[in-house]
Amino acid sequence: MQIGLSSYGTGPLPDLLNEIEDAAARGFSRFWLGEHGGWDPLTVFAALGDRAPGIEVATSVVGMYPRHPLALAAQALTTQAATAGRLTVGVGPSHAPVVRGRYGLDWHPPLRHTREVLDVLVPVLRGEEVQVDGAGVSAAGGVAAPGTTPPPLLLAANGPRMLALAGELTDGALTMWVTPRFLDEVVVPTVTTSAAGRVVPRIAVGLLAAVTSDVAATRASVAETFRQAATLPTFRALLDRQGFGGPEDTLVVGDETVVERTVARFAEAGATELIIFPVGLPEDRERTVALFADLAKRTPRPEPGR
Repeated sequence: MQIGLSSYGTGPLPDLLNEIEDAAARGFSRFWLGEHGGWDPLTVFAALGDRAPGIEVATSVVGMYPRHPLALAAQALTTQAATAGRLTVGVGPSHAPVVRGRYGLDWHPPLRHTREVLDVLVPVLRGEEVQVDGAGVSAAGGVAAPGTTPPPLLLAANGPRMLALAGELTDGALTMWVTPRFLDEVVVPTVTTSAAGRVVPRIAVGLLAAVTSDVAATRASVAETFRQAATLPTFRALLDRQGFGGPEDTLVVGDETVVERTVARFAEAGATELIIFPVGLPEDRERTVALFADLAKRTPRPEPGR
């Protein structure tokens, strides 16, 4: 199981690029960056270029709105070439309040819309041309990116139908706010069954994690910080399926021994990679990064594109 580090990328761009280089020096397998109303992840990685050669880069996630899948494919292939084949593209359908409120766009049924986007994105990333006339997505043609290897494509998925779609059409699933039990009983079997005979899927799990001596205060901080995100329908449904009130109930928290023991349970449940989101006080976040960097060094680095 690989261990990657994630960032919200809230500082200046040079600081973010330095953060990626630091993650490489610490021994993390991948650096993950998502869309949080700031820097564009794919552009950041293109700006990184050939710096930090010892680490893979990945998006967790870029939204399928407002990009057309042909434009997203062109951006992804450009970034793949700029980083010498070190990119994994994680995409997701986003959430209705974001699509409507932030972008002012119509929200289409997410399963149908995601399938239509993937009907374009998957073959175009492989260098093929498409002719797609869907209910919400239409596309004709392809993207010329000579000499560029297709980047692996992962789908953000939490519910059973989206997890099945990830296994059916992509290289695996990105999920978060789950326990080892839910991973073992729902996520892994759903994705692997749908992917049977096609690929051995990647299962990347985003973890809110804190190595700390003040568990109660850290849980309370996470509950407040992620309170609004937990109201988004997809996340709310995921928490409800697990019987949780909020993301603080999925927090991996405690001292080094407790956290390392929980990490082992995720590996046993079938996670192929953990995406670490350090939370808590600054000193606790550094303690968290130090522990996971040590764990990352104990696992072999992935081959590019794996």
